[in-house]
Amino acid sequence: MRRENQSSVSEFRLLGLPIRPEQQGVFFLLLLGMYLTTVLGNLLIVLLIRLDSRLHTPMYFFLSHLALTDVSFSSVTVPKMLMNMYTQDQSIPYAGCVTQMYFFIFFGCIDNLLLGVMAYDRYVAICHPLHYTTIMRENLCISLVAGSWLFSCSSAMSHTLSLARLSFCADNTIPHFFCDLATLLKLSCSDTSINELLISIVGALGIFIPLIGILVSYVRVGVSILRVSSTKGICKALSTCGSHLSVVFLFYGTIMVLYIFPSSNNSSDKDIIASVMYTVVTPMLNPFIYSLRNRDMKGALGRLF
Repeated sequence: MRRENQSSVSEFRLLGLPIRPEQQGVFFLLLLGMYLTTVLGNLLIVLLIRLDSRLHTPMYFFLSHLALTDVSFSSVTVPKMLMNMYTQDQSIPYAGCVTQMYFFIFFGCIDNLLLGVMAYDRYVAICHPLHYTTIMRENLCISLVAGSWLFSCSSAMSHTLSLARLSFCADNTIPHFFCDLATLLKLSCSDTSINELLISIVGALGIFIPLIGILVSYVRVGVSILRVSSTKGICKALSTCGSHLSVVFLFYGTIMVLYIFPSSNNSSDKDIIASVMYTVVTPMLNPFIYSLRNRDMKGALGRLF
């Protein structure tokens, strides 16, 4: 399709964070520090898992992909936001906005699916320890990760193609710091019923099904833990699941605030703060959670240095 058939606007304006002009410098430095921490922390996790043979297990294989996804997910929005704050230029080209939306959905969906896969891995490790190596064989692990990437790519592409048929006639101001799909649909002067139906279907497959899988896995893990009479066994099981549960609560907690219990106005400060939480804060905290609560990761870090 030609651009003029898609949209009558060549660019959008990102309003960014709801902060006063005199606070721009402080928030710029704060967000830059958080982003650098996210990149360095998650890449350190990938490096540790690759270099330490003790970490060549399914759990850490999934964790390395989660760390890479967190770096990519944060990099989709934060650098552009920082550049806008530094240059005071709020514009983003139409093609750049659609591209940002595609990769935001893509990496966000992978995050959801990987958290579900990791929950299944912990369920097998605790509830079926004798059959763990047989069930979580290498081919299955690769298939689960590849399936997550393939589904996420298809999901993001379906949203992008359905958005490409819409027209944006007048208002090109996005009251957010990135090109959010829901906000773009509000700006369109075309019929968005197909897009909203697609959001419901893909959202159910990419968010709710992994969440249900996580809840079922940990209910069964909890039942299994209660059957263990040994205090040492209970502590080991809790330490194995604690890091992953912390990340799940952080990630899905902010998603629920933003999408399941949204405010009446998408441009509200609450929505933007929730978006900052799961695009900036959660990816930054993941390395600390997995390093400080995980004995294997702390051991690998000590051996590296």
